[in-house]
Amino acid sequence: MADYKAPRDDMDFVLHDVLNVAEDWQQAEQLADMMDIDTASAILDEAAKVSENLIAPQARQADEAGVSFNNGVVTTPPNYKENFRKLAEGGWVGVTANPDFGGMGLPKSLSAQYEEMLSSADIAFSLYPGLTSGAIMAIDLHGTEAMKNLYLPKMAAGEWTGTMCLTEPHAGTDLGIIKSKAVSNGDGSYAVTGTKIFITGGEHDLADNIVHLVLAKLPDAPPGTKGISMFLVPKIVPDENAGLGQPNALSCGSVEHKMGIHGSATCVMNFDGATGWLVGEPHRGLAAMFTMMNYERLGVGIQGLGAAERSYQTALTYAKERIQGRGAKASQQQNAEADSILVHGDVRRMLLTMKALTEGGRAFSSWVGQQLDRAKYTDDKQQRQRADAMVALLTPVAKAFLTDTGLESTVHGQQVLGGHGYVREWGQEQLVRDVRIAQIYEGTNGIQALDLLGRKVVGSGGDLLQPFSDEIESFIESLSGNKSWRKELTQLKDAVKSLNGVSKELVEKAAADENLVSSVAVEYLHLIGYIAFGYLWLRMAVVAQEKQAQKPYLAAKVKTAKFYFSRVLPRTHSLLAVIKDGSESLYLHDPEQF
Repeated sequence: MADYKAPRDDMDFVLHDVLNVAEDWQQAEQLADMMDIDTASAILDEAAKVSENLIAPQARQADEAGVSFNNGVVTTPPNYKENFRKLAEGGWVGVTANPDFGGMGLPKSLSAQYEEMLSSADIAFSLYPGLTSGAIMAIDLHGTEAMKNLYLPKMAAGEWTGTMCLTEPHAGTDLGIIKSKAVSNGDGSYAVTGTKIFITGGEHDLADNIVHLVLAKLPDAPPGTKGISMFLVPKIVPDENAGLGQPNALSCGSVEHKMGIHGSATCVMNFDGATGWLVGEPHRGLAAMFTMMNYERLGVGIQGLGAAERSYQTALTYAKERIQGRGAKASQQQNAEADSILVHGDVRRMLLTMKALTEGGRAFSSWVGQQLDRAKYTDDKQQRQRADAMVALLTPVAKAFLTDTGLESTVHGQQVLGGHGYVREWGQEQLVRDVRIAQIYEGTNGIQALDLLGRKVVGSGGDLLQPFSDEIESFIESLSGNKSWRKELTQLKDAVKSLNGVSKELVEKAAADENLVSSVAVEYLHLIGYIAFGYLWLRMAVVAQEKQAQKPYLAAKVKTAKFYFSRVLPRTHSLLAVIKDGSESLYLHDPEQF
């Protein structure tokens, strides 16, 4: 595998030249005095060093070693404990945590770049600080002041880590039927009992304590998801001075043996009357947990992006150095015995597809991060409502589309290497295995698509789609006199018009066809994803064309935009055809005919 090099130039270009996030930061009271372009660049430069020099070199060894389980004790791969300690000492566990509790308080548009770097370095390792950051956010928003003061400084410092404990052996995604229960101890605490599965970082040796956020039901809980409450259940109950007290009544029953992310401990956790404390209101636990779940869903999408970037770097290095075959006459090195495989059309197709999807994905994740920042920091009520709507619409797209395109890119990267692509030493097959899992956890991509089309678009009568369409249409209108990108502007305009039309059609037909939403949801999510990428690629292309004289590397950005509109955005035509076909062909078969 090629040495990982953080794409810092592209990150800065997206953040500052295209999205102009620093203007948002300066308008936010909480950020104005702490965040500007120079500060952001310095932070990301240090993050790049951590990712490139500390984490990335250990990724393959960690994959080979995996985690070990012995009588309830989980041991992470060699170097993980030391690397996590160094990460924590640098303040990198609490990058988004509230500064009042020792965090950096970085805006999401900036922390998304750090998360990408860490994911490129080693997805499995990135899960430990990533889950902790999400747990910090949930406790900060929904916990009591006493709870926050006791737990958040330790978690932001990386001394304690966090998890989310949702599903159970019988439940899967259907959290309404969980059986975990919580009974009052009469002193403000609760006895939490139940078994949770697929708990990332449920047990490990990286930190002194692990803080579990557990979904369970109170004795008087109404049925279904409306009866779920959330509880903070520490592995070791702290004393009043935030020191480590007595071990809690919980244990790790086993760890899963997975196809990828071998360095991440995925645990079965048993709670046997463990002492916990209610977080938020009774029976409102799922809403509170969604604070963490939505944070993690963007984070999982960024894992897909990070894997794609790492795969692209390895594939590109290999393609330039691998001498094999002869190119077309115009591309041959006449005095050479053979050419690099970069001259071959199919290799270029794969590399440029990877490049277009990865750089488009970086712009997209940063754009979603910008919407999260606006929703959190702006004092403008109308802008905040608009940002909230965009976040609601785009979160499932970020999780699903970035991991779907991440898998596509890593498979391309593996294919570029030919036989070496499935040999472990090159690392490409590891990236395929790791990112494949990202399509499943944090809600499968099919569930994300159902959420997008069923709850968000059809559920709102199409209203939630409007801010997305309006922004793109406004951008197209602003460039109506631009002759350089006339063709691409027309393509994007037609794509948005088709999206609006088919969305209206789905809203109208969904009530009469109960199978419609589930039949076309995945294609609909991809349709929005490709259009969003097209919008951002055009924004990048226009800026790159203006600035390429000062920044010559941007000439490639202009050319990649042309490739995206010629070779990738046309995928929307087949997606539209499938969506318009509806549910009939999926439901022709009787069960016994499968």
